[in-house]
Amino acid sequence: MPGGPLSGIRIIEIAGIGPTQFCGMLLADMGAQIVRLRRPAAADPGVDLPDRVNLMNRGRPTVDVDLKSDQGREFVLRLCESADALFEGFRPGVMERLGLGPGECMARNARLVYGRMTGWGQDGPLADRAGHDTNYIALAGALHGIGQADRPPPLPLNLIGDFGGGALYLVTGLLAALLEAGRSGKGQVVDAAMVDGTASMMTLFYGLMAGGMWTERRESNVLDGGAPFARCYETRDNKYVAVCALETGFFTSLLDALSISDIDPAEQYDTDQWARHHDIFARVFQGKTRDEWSDLLSGVDACATPVLTMSEAAEHEHARARGSYVEIDGIRQPGPAPRFSRTPAEARPAPPRGSEAARKILSEWGLGEEEIRQLL
Repeated sequence: MPGGPLSGIRIIEIAGIGPTQFCGMLLADMGAQIVRLRRPAAADPGVDLPDRVNLMNRGRPTVDVDLKSDQGREFVLRLCESADALFEGFRPGVMERLGLGPGECMARNARLVYGRMTGWGQDGPLADRAGHDTNYIALAGALHGIGQADRPPPLPLNLIGDFGGGALYLVTGLLAALLEAGRSGKGQVVDAAMVDGTASMMTLFYGLMAGGMWTERRESNVLDGGAPFARCYETRDNKYVAVCALETGFFTSLLDALSISDIDPAEQYDTDQWARHHDIFARVFQGKTRDEWSDLLSGVDACATPVLTMSEAAEHEHARARGSYVEIDGIRQPGPAPRFSRTPAEARPAPPRGSEAARKILSEWGLGEEEIRQLL
């Protein structure tokens, strides 16, 4: 059984992509005993990746199960009897039509925590509509605030909706419900919607707007690239340095490090000066390469860092010193986060389908040898 703070917690993952897949990876890294149930003889929906490089499947076995068959449905319900949690990412109503909704599963185990991951939530006028990360963050007000004022908002990878507002809120909800079930002996349904999670992450900006410190015009605020002391600048070699010197002390250190004398630190938050300050910073950063600036600023508390590629990030001295990246089966990838002092998390490869790892975990969940043999 894996170590980690969730060691001994049994979770059923109904295989999906994006947020549920990432949720499963995080829980597995933290030591949860997860069995990932996938539709048989089909690639993961929407993802054409070989198992070896489908990195978010790490740490738990995948077992093919026909959820539409009576045998498959009964198999899932059997697992529910000894599970602490189950989570799924289908559209509302799909699990109910399969006979595997919260009612059926929790009838087998009153302590079961039932997690649901969707874009729009289990109810509301958009609940049955299709969508992706970009759509959810657009309707949550997050996408509008990102990018340049005179350009369409760029797509910020799928970090905000899928993984921030989706997976991380699902993990938080599952863990909170598991803690409560330990006290009450009763499970409950966790409705995690990406649009809700993204809206929740916008709380700071609603406060700033209410206080008159935020406008809804892109690139005109302190944290959206409008401030000359909090944005990215191009360097002589067409790379970039990220600056975020929000406090006056850091801003002064930045000016000193860049040998800029025609900006008064007292004018830092004078928006009438921002265009002039931006032009000065842009001209100065063009004078050196990104790595030259990185070397010059490395010992200065000016909140300025090079903008690295994925490959460069994994090779950076800080990442190496902390062991932030690991190598599994010859593939470099981010290691577990957060870190635990007494029960460390561990990134483990995904066992091959039908392997002894799957056989072992199903046996530990109470299935008989003949039933396991037929399934695998």
